[in-house]
Amino acid sequence: MIESAIEALTIVLDPSRLIYMFLGIGIGIIVGLLPGLSGTVGMALLLPFVFGMDPYVGIALLIGMVAVIQTGDTFPSVLLGIPGTSGSQATIMDGYPLAQQGKAAKAMGAAFFSSLVGGVIGGIALFLTIPFAEPLITAFSSPELFMLTMLGLSMTGLLAGKSVFKGILAGLVGLLLGAIGSAPAVPEYRYTFDSLYLTQGLSLPVVAMAIFAFPIIITMLTDKKKVTEAAKLEGGALQGVMTSLKNKFLMARSAVVGVIIGFIPGLGGSVVDWIAYGFGKKTVKNNTFGEGDIRGVIAPESANNAKEGGSMIPTLLFGIPGSGTTAILLGGLTLMGLEAGPSMITTNLDVTLSIVWTLVFANIFGAILCLMLIRPISKLSTISGELIVPFLLVLLVIGAYQSSLSWGDLVVFVLIGLFGYVMTILDWPRPPLLIGFVLAMSAERYYWISIERYGWEWITNPLVIVLAVVILVLLTGGAIMKRFSQKVESGGES
Repeated sequence: MIESAIEALTIVLDPSRLIYMFLGIGIGIIVGLLPGLSGTVGMALLLPFVFGMDPYVGIALLIGMVAVIQTGDTFPSVLLGIPGTSGSQATIMDGYPLAQQGKAAKAMGAAFFSSLVGGVIGGIALFLTIPFAEPLITAFSSPELFMLTMLGLSMTGLLAGKSVFKGILAGLVGLLLGAIGSAPAVPEYRYTFDSLYLTQGLSLPVVAMAIFAFPIIITMLTDKKKVTEAAKLEGGALQGVMTSLKNKFLMARSAVVGVIIGFIPGLGGSVVDWIAYGFGKKTVKNNTFGEGDIRGVIAPESANNAKEGGSMIPTLLFGIPGSGTTAILLGGLTLMGLEAGPSMITTNLDVTLSIVWTLVFANIFGAILCLMLIRPISKLSTISGELIVPFLLVLLVIGAYQSSLSWGDLVVFVLIGLFGYVMTILDWPRPPLLIGFVLAMSAERYYWISIERYGWEWITNPLVIVLAVVILVLLTGGAIMKRFSQKVESGGES
């Protein structure tokens, strides 16, 4: 294991791959600092460009971006009181009051250093999980893999926000979209409507960009709000770093919470920051959370970045995407010729370990870069959304068309994009749709292989029964954790 880790380190440190990692870090910071964007949108923008890429280069680009989005989103959260992403809502509770007190630099210094520590802990957690997961994963056959896809699909309920029914329906729509084209078990085409373009099925990059990025474009054009004043930048970032070091145990506790929440598929995102914030509020003595307590910044920021390492565990080792971002990452692996699951710790162990190293390095370099760019980026974060739209639109159109160099991709992009916008208006969750789309083919393939090999006897397989119980436990536990986070959020907003 140690030898493989050293080999992966040499791969990651290759200059050509470092360039792509730094490119991903730069994109991740930009996506994070622009209010309204998210990791899912950023991943959707990059996904078309990793098609056919060398896996190590593509991983460096994607993971480099994902690792630092939760770092870059601190800028608008602290300076403007606007969440850069859904995972930075709790940071506003104390970050923005600190900025109003003229302590924005101190708040961001503490936030960036906490993000660095949390990200490194998340990467270590992923590394330590691999040896324990290997004996279990290598024992999986088609019935167990089918149950794992069912576990992933069951997460649509947890990703549904307040309505489980909406999440399930969105997941079913994703399954239908994923069923378009050739069937994996029988020689026939489905839902093609005599269109040659549809015989190949819908492109994952096009669907991902349409369902997440397209609605953001429309929202930016229709939203006329513009922040005209940024908070003062007084004090020093180094002071915030020293404050974080004084609260090292709070950082460590929050990071562990982030890893655990990230590991549970369907949680994370806007949940982890509120849970970490509430946990910190309960465990820190003499706190003034909500009034400008810097510890109220340290807790959620540390958990946010640690969550990424935790979420990689079910995504890479079990093929279970627990969020929209990890669902797109799963698709990105497919585009690069990789498949999440047992192969990621056997034949592709070096790729998995390169992800661990990239997570760690990206968090370190990303945090350092943010510390250096506090003043100039604070000015960029006030740019009106209308000015950003042309740049994003060009990227989206190029990305959609280059997926298969077919005009059909642009038509699908617009149609599904409009559907995604309607979902946002009606408050329907979009991540379940993408998860259903990503897992549709795998679920059907593993199901037919299980039936052909074992008949219906595979249902009595002990490991299949265990996975069924795990599904029930995670759904029940996830629902309880979600209710807890909602109580904390409502308490914080009151």
